[in-house]
Amino acid sequence: MMTRSQQGRTNRLARPSIAVAAAIAVTAGVVAAAPDAKTAAVAGPKLSLIAASKSVTLDSWKEEPGVYLDLGTYLTSEKGAFEFKVTRKSYKDPVVASQIIRNGKKTTTKVLPAGLVKDFSGLPGFMTVDVVDAAGKSVLKKTESFCPNNASGRVRPDAPANSKFPQSCPANPFTLGSVWGVENGWAANTYAGYYSAPVQLAAGTYTAKISVTKKYRDLFGIANQPQSVKVTVRERSWEQPEGGSGGAAAKVASSSPHAGHAGHQAAADPAPSGHAGHGAPARTDAPAAATTGAGATFNVGHGPYPPAPPALPWALKKQAAEKQAGKGAFGAQGFSAARVGDRAGQTDGSRQAPGAQPNAKRPTGKAAVPNVPKPDLRSLPAYGITVSDGYEDVPGKDYLAFSANVWNAGPAKLVVDGFRSPGKELMDAYQYFYDAKGKQVGYTPTGTMEWDPRPGHEHWHFTDFASYRLLKADKKETVRSGKEAFCLANTDAVDYTVKNANWHPSNTDLSTACGQENSISVREVLDVGSGDTYTQDLPGQSFDITNLPNGTYYIQVLANPENRLKETNHKNNSALRKVVLGGKKGARTVKVPAHHLVNAN
Repeated sequence: MMTRSQQGRTNRLARPSIAVAAAIAVTAGVVAAAPDAKTAAVAGPKLSLIAASKSVTLDSWKEEPGVYLDLGTYLTSEKGAFEFKVTRKSYKDPVVASQIIRNGKKTTTKVLPAGLVKDFSGLPGFMTVDVVDAAGKSVLKKTESFCPNNASGRVRPDAPANSKFPQSCPANPFTLGSVWGVENGWAANTYAGYYSAPVQLAAGTYTAKISVTKKYRDLFGIANQPQSVKVTVRERSWEQPEGGSGGAAAKVASSSPHAGHAGHQAAADPAPSGHAGHGAPARTDAPAAATTGAGATFNVGHGPYPPAPPALPWALKKQAAEKQAGKGAFGAQGFSAARVGDRAGQTDGSRQAPGAQPNAKRPTGKAAVPNVPKPDLRSLPAYGITVSDGYEDVPGKDYLAFSANVWNAGPAKLVVDGFRSPGKELMDAYQYFYDAKGKQVGYTPTGTMEWDPRPGHEHWHFTDFASYRLLKADKKETVRSGKEAFCLANTDAVDYTVKNANWHPSNTDLSTACGQENSISVREVLDVGSGDTYTQDLPGQSFDITNLPNGTYYIQVLANPENRLKETNHKNNSALRKVVLGGKKGARTVKVPAHHLVNAN
């Protein structure tokens, strides 16, 4: 089995977009009929399973066998939002999921059965998919989880213009709290995207029957109305001529194995911003139709989680459907080329967030730290732990690689501006403070920012944000990572249930957060509820364990190591993760015991 770090590097390889010719607008006309009397008696919103189209075309690539089973089915929510709060008190406690039902001023909380939801990735076993071939023989039957935050769009034009819910379900194994929801009048794709394994289907024609499993129909009052979709699987090759939605051009590798903290860009956007693509090539679309994925800000981490595919909004889907119906030539090639970005009608979360803009000038007046809410930086235990050989850079060495996350528990966001004096290599950094109305009421100098010219970085790093140390069994330091400077970005939703959590943070990707070499100023923000994941898989960042004896060690993730940043609590900045080293030089091994109830290496 691959480690999480290895999976991350595999996931960062480009995959093609599935053909989108069959994508049809999700409109009010396809909402299913009313449920029967039994389901109508259940409190909560009216939920329906619908299919955007009666047929889809999926690609199977010769060089990468498997079909990504995006069948274009959605769960709609009417007469209220389909809303959940998902939490755990600590890593010693199980995950508890509750449905939030709002009826005017009255709010009801319904706790889901214990053990039904075990993590924060969504509702497990929510869908069943049965596939039969042209002869009527069953060739595939599987269940799928469902994330209510999945790529969403409105099912009627008078629905709320924007969904209040986050754009994805957290994938970090050490998530503490999450909010899920399908907005009133919206629909969420039932396909899990990158988090759904491909299936093996030979080229040919099939019929897929998609339904909500009985336990969820009973729990949420969903009518038993399966959807039937004709599926055409076509075999393709990377070597075929360019054109349509695939071909060799779609197969360009998205990053090197070392691009853990590389610049990110929405691959479907043909006009990247000036901050895009710092060192690493842009990622191409994930394995899903371009009309059904979430936006560039969906789970974009500094490793190991990839972004979901870009999406097109309801308004553009409708426009495409009209043109396909005869109002203009707009075939699969033109449809797949539709650009993502902010514009009227784009309400499904596919917008790429703009960069946070720093103040126009350096702060003036006497520096002061006012008595206002401040951030609370905390560390998550290390994960994605594996042993690497240093790749081709430092052969013959053993390195302990891992992923680390520092997050902000609030109640105030961390805001750091860097200002450059002409000709100087470093920026001067300042932390800002705000009152309850959002007015800046103070600032303090807080170190520097430095330009990192290395391929895969090429952006401004805020120094002394975190420190990584390998401790011996007695918890005394033995090795320290050389990595302490970072570009801050809200890559992971760690706990969106804390006070003042921002469910839609802006700088979620490095292309908008970290500036470029000729920047005169940069603003870096860590919002409340979000964390910044950094994958330590490069020599100099990971730990050199070549000559360390076998035995028990602890990886320490330490936020704000010099206490330069002002925060509400400096006593919760450290997190430890136990590891056991074994093997021989050149072939070292690592065992990672479970961290209480979290069994993720």
